[in-house]
Amino acid sequence: MPENPFRRLVRRREVTPVRSAGGSPKTPRYGVVTKKRGKRAERPARQPGLLSRAANDWWNRLIGAVFGGKLSEQTEQYLAHQTKRDYMCNTAGQAAWGMLFPLLTMVCTWLVGAEQAGLFSMAFTVGTLLLFLANYGVRTYQVSDLDDMRSFLDYQIQRFLTCALMLVVGWLWCQVRGYDPQMFAICMGVLVFRAVDGLADVYEGRLQQKDKLYLAGLSQAARCALGLVAFSVILFLTRNLAVASFAMAAGGVASLVLLTVPLALFETEKSLPASFRGVRDLFVECFPLFLALFLYNLIDSVPKFAMEGALSYDNQLYYNALYFPAHSILMVAGVIYKPQLVRLARIWDDPSRHRRFDLLVLAMVGVIALITGAMALFMAWLGIPIMSVMYGIDFEQFRSLALVMVGTGGVCACIDFLYQIITVLRAQAEVSKLYLIAFAFAVPVAMLLVNFAGLAGAVVGSLVSMAILLVLLVMEYVAIRRRMSRGY
Repeated sequence: MPENPFRRLVRRREVTPVRSAGGSPKTPRYGVVTKKRGKRAERPARQPGLLSRAANDWWNRLIGAVFGGKLSEQTEQYLAHQTKRDYMCNTAGQAAWGMLFPLLTMVCTWLVGAEQAGLFSMAFTVGTLLLFLANYGVRTYQVSDLDDMRSFLDYQIQRFLTCALMLVVGWLWCQVRGYDPQMFAICMGVLVFRAVDGLADVYEGRLQQKDKLYLAGLSQAARCALGLVAFSVILFLTRNLAVASFAMAAGGVASLVLLTVPLALFETEKSLPASFRGVRDLFVECFPLFLALFLYNLIDSVPKFAMEGALSYDNQLYYNALYFPAHSILMVAGVIYKPQLVRLARIWDDPSRHRRFDLLVLAMVGVIALITGAMALFMAWLGIPIMSVMYGIDFEQFRSLALVMVGTGGVCACIDFLYQIITVLRAQAEVSKLYLIAFAFAVPVAMLLVNFAGLAGAVVGSLVSMAILLVLLVMEYVAIRRRMSRGY
């Protein structure tokens, strides 16, 4: 009897096992199970991607350490002295941190309008200013503590105290200003997120101190990304800025607990015990740093506070949008010199290399001037149209103010760099009075110009105040170097 042609077709479609290298005829090439007649061949299992594998490995490591109860006794898995990685990952972290505020204001503008975005901008201004209270100027001091003169536990305890103080001061500020319930809730959500930012900074500083800056950059980037995503999704769903602000804070807390703290404990040696004297000395020795940084950012924020009482809240959005290109100069300059702070501290420790140290300072000031010029050309050509598209607002009317802001950004970058250098020289106590002098000028200048010329007055007032501060810092730096070269 002839064979059924359908059976011949089925037999032809059966899968024949293929011998793999070192395998047997019974073992299919991709580990596919033996198939029964009439069933389709199963596809090979899809391998997880690099990001998925990294996340799974990290989760397994974290869970194992938590249940083992020995977070600080884990074996290090990431190498130090990775200069290329340091620059790449620190750039990513700094870019994420610097882009966070502009992106948040764009999301607010698109979803709830310019007036509401102005409210959020004002709350973020308060949170960013008080962030410097949380940080207390300790980061540069910490990363240049090459000999571990203070234990890491001392740094942690000091930072917990300053973050708690930041939240209390923020609450008091909202009460004094008499904010309505919505603005109060927005401010508190932003303040919690910024407090997490300040607390994470001490752990990221520990990683930088141990020459693993690239891990600190990844931590910073993850925190900003998670905060942005949480804020955007909740604002899209609820159109409620207060709820979105607390969602952003929750994202920051999650990144701190699941990534930043374990990473610092896993990848650095166990800390020496804490001491009351060590914590007290940090408050005393870093007070000039805190005062200088806080006053600097207060000077930077004076025009915004002056506008809050005199202009509508949408002007806060315009001012901060114009400030973003200026802030980009500060970010780019920081990406260049901040990874080199430990190296600069080592150069300064060798008296025979002090002249080289001075040349590096001059070179960096020249680099900042070039970055500022490039940003001015970009803003005059493509920057204004791009901003109009990004915010959905016509910024052509603010073209001249944008160029003035770029100049302010270059001045601010020089101020920040000189501050870091003076800290490396351990001469921070000598510059605090300069910030007080500049602040005394900034308040009346901003008040007068804002009341006289509105938004334009705020922009010009910022440039004038920062220029005064820069001149004072340059004069003081030259005086400090002269005294040190003479040996006293």
